[in-house]
Amino acid sequence: MRFDTTLPAPRRPDLNGSRPGAPCRESLSSWRFLRPCVILFLVFAFTACAKAPVVVPPVEAPKGLVRLEPIDFPSFTDDMHADGLATAIEASLAYLRRVPDALFRFGPDTYSAGHMVKSLEAVDALIKRRMDPVALQDTIVRDFAVYRSSGEPDSGQVLFTGYYEPVLSGCERQRPDCPYPVYGRPSDLISIDLGLFNPKFQGEKLIGRWTGRTLVPYHDRSEIDGQGKLTGKAPVLAWAKDPIDLFFLHIQGSGRLRLDTGKTLVLNYDGVNGQPYRSIGKLLIDQGKIPAEQMSMQAIRAYLQRHPDQIATVFNTNPSYVFFKTAADGPKGALDVKLTAGRSLATDLAIFPRAALVYIQAQKPLLGGTGNISAWVPFNRFVLNQDTGGAIRGPGRADIFWGGGPYAETAAGHLKHRGMMYFLVLKPEVAISK
Repeated sequence: MRFDTTLPAPRRPDLNGSRPGAPCRESLSSWRFLRPCVILFLVFAFTACAKAPVVVPPVEAPKGLVRLEPIDFPSFTDDMHADGLATAIEASLAYLRRVPDALFRFGPDTYSAGHMVKSLEAVDALIKRRMDPVALQDTIVRDFAVYRSSGEPDSGQVLFTGYYEPVLSGCERQRPDCPYPVYGRPSDLISIDLGLFNPKFQGEKLIGRWTGRTLVPYHDRSEIDGQGKLTGKAPVLAWAKDPIDLFFLHIQGSGRLRLDTGKTLVLNYDGVNGQPYRSIGKLLIDQGKIPAEQMSMQAIRAYLQRHPDQIATVFNTNPSYVFFKTAADGPKGALDVKLTAGRSLATDLAIFPRAALVYIQAQKPLLGGTGNISAWVPFNRFVLNQDTGGAIRGPGRADIFWGGGPYAETAAGHLKHRGMMYFLVLKPEVAISK
């Protein structure tokens, strides 16, 4: 799941300065943007149409300044095996085929879903032909248009962070050693797509609960965990043993729960309460509990384990709360497709094209014999834009999905490095010929 621990994270929860793990895959509520007349209109629309929701395919539209700039880029290499890339491409293709009428914005240019499909199919064909690196490089440079993210205002670079699939322990039923509920989506949680009512709200959602007369903000973390506000309103999927593990599951947004029966539950994201995300990493830095240069997910865990009396207070400073659903497989990202370790990327989907092929230049950790990070090394890689997050906002942020296991947890917990990000799509004249 991804936060900047030195700045307030406006969207996806992130503990270590990256995207938090919890896939806040719906935009958080934006009450301040709504005029009273719009609110009245939404309330009326909800009461009139609640039983017949309208579903429309996403349309990628420009917002503000151009975030992707067309460039010439001469060199492409990849540090991973191509099989993972093929898997991630298939996931993006599955999404694109579900939204045949959608349009996708690459800076000043717009491409159809059909064009996006041709682009990914062309890359998939190159992979299956097992082309040598030189031939692959020449083909991509000849056939693809390349767009560079404008990045952060000062550096022009992208801050990369990471997320992973956590595994925690729990029980099917509540016990003294399993007292922490893992909640499914509440029955009274309402999510309204504001873009259906006014194009200027494209990509924004209003999340709350219906009182019978009006829509109000949903319960925050302190009310849910401290006051039992979800009793009778949300299913309890299982019970967790450790509150820190459960909070990190919220941050990552999906994971696996090993039950006392030997069964493992796959937990995927199924909504958020719409409350603003606030970084507990930033809180602990501001309070002088953890030095900024030492901040990581692992540092937060160690601090809370040493100070269990502070857990509830620290967690409640982040009012955002994530709900889950069980699935046969996962984890899944914002496009409702399975994420691929090392090949799935989370960006701000309000400004970057969903499912697109991306080329990143970033850094990854090397682990020593004790499992600690011995060095950070640069790497280049093709990935697919398949997810988003609460702290992943603007052209200067991206979150790499590392998968599961010790290396993934270490990389996700510590990655906070700058690099470059490029989006690729077939040139129009090439797509026409295919």
